[in-house]
Amino acid sequence: MEATSVDLVKALKEVLSESQVTENQTVRELHGRDESYHATSLPDIVVFPETTQQVSEVVKVASIHKVPVVPFGLGSSLEGHVIPYQHGITIDFSLMNKVLEVRGDDFLVKVQPGVTRSQLNKELKKYGLFFSVDPGADATLGGMAATNASGTTSVKYGVMRDQVRDLEVVLADGSIIHTGNLAAKSSSGYHLNGLFVGSEGTLGCFTELTLRVYGIPEHIMAARASFPSLNDAVEGVVSILQAGIPIARVELVDEPSMKQVNLHSETSYNEGPTLFLEFHGNEAGLKQDVAFTKEIVAEHNCLDIEFETDNAARNRLWEARHNLAYAYIHGHPGKKLMVTDVCLPISELSGAIHHARETVDSLGLTGGIVGHVGDGNYHILLMIDNENKEEVERAKQLNEQIVLYALERNGTCTGEHGVGVGKQKYQKQEHGESLLVMEKIKTALDPDNLLNPSKIFMQEGE
Repeated sequence: MEATSVDLVKALKEVLSESQVTENQTVRELHGRDESYHATSLPDIVVFPETTQQVSEVVKVASIHKVPVVPFGLGSSLEGHVIPYQHGITIDFSLMNKVLEVRGDDFLVKVQPGVTRSQLNKELKKYGLFFSVDPGADATLGGMAATNASGTTSVKYGVMRDQVRDLEVVLADGSIIHTGNLAAKSSSGYHLNGLFVGSEGTLGCFTELTLRVYGIPEHIMAARASFPSLNDAVEGVVSILQAGIPIARVELVDEPSMKQVNLHSETSYNEGPTLFLEFHGNEAGLKQDVAFTKEIVAEHNCLDIEFETDNAARNRLWEARHNLAYAYIHGHPGKKLMVTDVCLPISELSGAIHHARETVDSLGLTGGIVGHVGDGNYHILLMIDNENKEEVERAKQLNEQIVLYALERNGTCTGEHGVGVGKQKYQKQEHGESLLVMEKIKTALDPDNLLNPSKIFMQEGE
């Protein structure tokens, strides 16, 4: 072991207990990858703090030794965010997993960053409340804030940035700040919540989050609607939104993906382009919404639409949608899942999905299209052989083509997965001169570039 490493470990064990600092090879390997197709890279050391003060002390040690620091939740990210390409220290927040306070009258909850979405909702259920952001994976709330996650319910409730009222953040020098307060609105100062949410660990480490929560709806109804074409399905969504129906979820699943759903979940759904929908509200209001929705989808050549009010049936429907990625993985042994992520204005979505399907087919790739079409966000689930360089290259071509299509129509290269390393090359094209402002903010807050380096911004020579 190098002398610098010995000194670093010694310094960390002075601020943490022996069991909270490890150089174990297996633990390092677990923290050297995420759920993406990006190459692995191991941290030198993994630490497991239990308090904000311990996180602060770890960051101070890293600053003194000029060692990179990478925050780690559960490793469910999809663009290499938590992979420590410059090694250093990974801070695992799994021991900081407490729900600290539920303020039911304020519809707020304070949590540590290692709390998962399902853990929080289990606790909130006691109060008749729920947390709305549902990215599919049972990610940590710290990680969800770091990537500005969204998911199936964002069409009604908004994305992660809309839920964050305050963050406690440890900055690169170890100082601790709060980015907001408990008030529902403020015209005071810069909007630091908006700056830090989505910063992917490049500006600071989140140690507490105060989040907005909602009352559990009186009634929930799910539906599954099949269409003869993708265009009919997408245009149906646009019409539903234009009609002002307060839909809570509206997901598109294309024909190949419906086949995978049936194979994996042992269902017998129609294997055509399908919308998965969900409505939240009171009983009388839902009846009107359902009747209006039926009229609208009929105008868009809907083949059939089935509604589910039974809780078990609704859960089966959404489990089938959420398990789609695993359905593809299990259906293509030996291949690795690559998930794309772009978002466009709703008016451009139909053309974008058509372009995506044509591009997948023309490149001879295996994949399905799914999306949170209520807000213009769609994904391609690609199964590729990482050992086949030619196939990997075709997958990269596909990703680039759909990103460029989105950017040319004033969309974004990522609607919810984040930049990480996978979308760095598109930042200049998407943001123009604004990217320089972002880089200046990064330099001001992290002058030594120690906080999750090599993410979001291209490094010199890349």
